[in-house]
Amino acid sequence: MNIFLYMMTVFIWGSTWFAITFQLSTIPIDISICYRFGLASLLLFGWCFCKKLHLKFPRKIHLFFMAQGFFLFSINYMAAYAASHYIASGLNAIGFSMVLVFNIINSFLFYRTPLTRPVVFGALCGGIGMMVTFLPALSTLDLSNESLIGIFLSLLGGVLASFGNMISARNQKNNIPVMESNAFAMGYGALWMLGIIWFKGISLQFDTSYPYVLSLVYLSIFGSIFAFGCYLTLLGRIGASKAAYSLVMVPIVALGVSTLFEDFLWEPHIFAGIGLIILGNIIILAKKTARNVIIEETQAPVSLRKAA
Repeated sequence: MNIFLYMMTVFIWGSTWFAITFQLSTIPIDISICYRFGLASLLLFGWCFCKKLHLKFPRKIHLFFMAQGFFLFSINYMAAYAASHYIASGLNAIGFSMVLVFNIINSFLFYRTPLTRPVVFGALCGGIGMMVTFLPALSTLDLSNESLIGIFLSLLGGVLASFGNMISARNQKNNIPVMESNAFAMGYGALWMLGIIWFKGISLQFDTSYPYVLSLVYLSIFGSIFAFGCYLTLLGRIGASKAAYSLVMVPIVALGVSTLFEDFLWEPHIFAGIGLIILGNIIILAKKTARNVIIEETQAPVSLRKAA
């Protein structure tokens, strides 16, 4: 079951990079993000109502939903999309995939998850693989102001997403179901974006073209509901460190999609990079270490459990 969740996360999010290109139209990205998670939230609430799931939670829990929406379904996407204006998509993918490293660090800080050798070595292997894969983009990098801004925004998106991961892990440790949690958190994420749109003085608008509408529906249903549902469920089962490794695999799938639709050309350094990523994948997802990390990461601090 974990393998299925892992593969669904990787392949769906790998395809969303292509779908996102159709969202970069005349509509400000802030509005597109608001539409994406607003629609996803409404659909999730509809599903919860049909299944007659419990949707009443204490105010304290709603504060965590709001925080999750803020870090995972709003400003992290703003940072990632803004970075694309300053650096190449490959560098942006590298920056965002650093969520893996940030999750390992934050899991240790917030949950005292031990930094085991297989997890650290596998993460290091995957990070090197990512850099080798996008070697040409890295070799042409200059330290101009725009490049530094782009790198900062990309890494910021990864840091913010990692905080959202920690909040989701906390919710699951306190027996809050993923679907109900996501319904509220995505709704709050859309409201956060609506507030940002109002603060910026941007007028709401909509692109009725087929590419925009279809990509919005795909990103809302598959990229948000299904992919986040699979990823956050996986996060609760095997821990934030291992679940985040799927984000290192996502750009590789994105390259495959780009090969089919954008005539992307494969070169030797790409094969070498993918080989390192797969090796890291094998190391970090080994059954023995997976069992240990499940035990380690489900042992949240007593103070955190009492906070629920």
